[in-house]
Amino acid sequence: MSKKNLQGSKGNPWGLFVLFFTVISITLVARHCYPEPRVVQQSQHQYWRRVNLHSTRGIIQDIKGNALVISDTIPSFAVDPSLLTSDDLENAAGIISDDLILKIRDVMGTKKTRFMWLDHKVMAEDKAEKYKSLVKNSRAFIEIDEPYRKYTNQKLMSHVLGFCDADNKGQAGIEQYWDKTLYNPPGQKIVVKRAGSQPASLFERDIDHRVTPVITLTLDSRMQYVVEKHLFKAAQDDGAKWAVCVCMDPNTGELLAMASYPTYDPQNRKSLTIDSLSNSVVSRGYEPGSTFKPIYLGVALERGWARTDEVFFCPAKLKVADGFIRESNSNVAYGNLSTAGLLIKSSNVGMAQIGIRAERTKTYESLQALGFGQETDIELPGVAKGILPYPENWRGITPANIAIGQGLAVTPLQLITAMGAIVNGGKLMSPYIVKEAMNSHGEIVYKGTPKVMREVFTPETAAWIRHSMRRVVLEGTGKRADTETTELAGKTGTAQVPEGGKYSKNRYVASFIGFWPYDAPKYLMLVVIGEPTSGKIYGGELAAPTFKSIVEEMAELEYYS
Repeated sequence: MSKKNLQGSKGNPWGLFVLFFTVISITLVARHCYPEPRVVQQSQHQYWRRVNLHSTRGIIQDIKGNALVISDTIPSFAVDPSLLTSDDLENAAGIISDDLILKIRDVMGTKKTRFMWLDHKVMAEDKAEKYKSLVKNSRAFIEIDEPYRKYTNQKLMSHVLGFCDADNKGQAGIEQYWDKTLYNPPGQKIVVKRAGSQPASLFERDIDHRVTPVITLTLDSRMQYVVEKHLFKAAQDDGAKWAVCVCMDPNTGELLAMASYPTYDPQNRKSLTIDSLSNSVVSRGYEPGSTFKPIYLGVALERGWARTDEVFFCPAKLKVADGFIRESNSNVAYGNLSTAGLLIKSSNVGMAQIGIRAERTKTYESLQALGFGQETDIELPGVAKGILPYPENWRGITPANIAIGQGLAVTPLQLITAMGAIVNGGKLMSPYIVKEAMNSHGEIVYKGTPKVMREVFTPETAAWIRHSMRRVVLEGTGKRADTETTELAGKTGTAQVPEGGKYSKNRYVASFIGFWPYDAPKYLMLVVIGEPTSGKIYGGELAAPTFKSIVEEMAELEYYS
């Protein structure tokens, strides 16, 4: 290259200018159109941000819409030891425990800790007021509102409703079973910062909007109150270890009341004991005794192992294989009894004769079809299967024992569900306790509706059993349940408690199961008094009068509703 050309190239500034302009343009486009995520986030926080909205756990209500469980706030109290003065501690004496004051004094005035809890969820108003006076007079004390579950009727329906832990997570009952539905995640809204003003919402409506979830039960809280009042009184008067009452609409399977004794206060953790926490209606297996006889007799009639026009000779005791079957009063021999008479007199000897005839495998299949030995489909946790021995284990006296309600274990819910098939004309209904469940999006995620599982009795067999149960109340062991308020039918039960491979002579379970009105049943109810210590042991003297009291007061509710 000549010297002249080299000088011309050095003297031209446009090449550098174009290069510089190109670099600047690319940089500007990159910064504005493809910024780093960290830069975007920081810039957005200067002008707008997402804010979590406060949310509450869902409501549980009864069939009439009465709130049973709601969410509320309750004060808790803490302290910042670094801000405390000696005067503050002196004012706190008598409010805060001496042990806690010593712990606070050890870190007072230092920066070892800036936060210490004084008391969580203070429910007592007088105690809360004392703490609030400390907060008012010193910036070292802190009041914090914490969410908690409020059970509007205290102990009422506690086993059904359940309770939550300190983090508002369901631990029992409906609270546990429907925990995911009742949980209400916080929503969000977008706020913008305007120059010289408070933040304002960017949109009129919040994003991720939530509504309060609602679980509607089939139970009526007024009916529940009546049931608990009479059941708990009977259990306490007779020194019972446990007791249950469950009421059902036999035509739909809808549960109307469910009570278990002993009970607890879901807002008082000190009342939570192993015995009181158990919802015996769904979780306790027990030998049903004579309340099982109508169901077994229905199976025998359907299978052809008994006829309605038979006569049975019933001595005071009957030798069966390796043992004896005795009447509940071992000194009584009923002599000749009709098939209906077996229920009216509650004859163990007569029912045992049918049990001996029955084919074991088919009996097992029929009882299994009625729900025994199976987990009942109910919207509650802790449901037990009970015990229905396999037919190959029905040796010796076992078939006769099964016929009188011994040698197997049922839950109260299983028994009342099976009896419902007799009361409604032969259909085994699936029991349910939740009418409707709505989640935090306002969606109905569940609807409880009548569901026929299977037909287990013919209408003729069911009608004959119902008629015989009416005679039990008019002529037999259930006379103490009879009332002028309505015509009812039922069956008593008295069962010994198995203990160490034998039956205890001191521990009994007394029960009564019945339905009303007799001509067009709307209600089916079971009352069980477990292991009374008052000296009374028979279902006719313990459970039947309690049943009657409940029926009569329920009639008053219907009259005034």
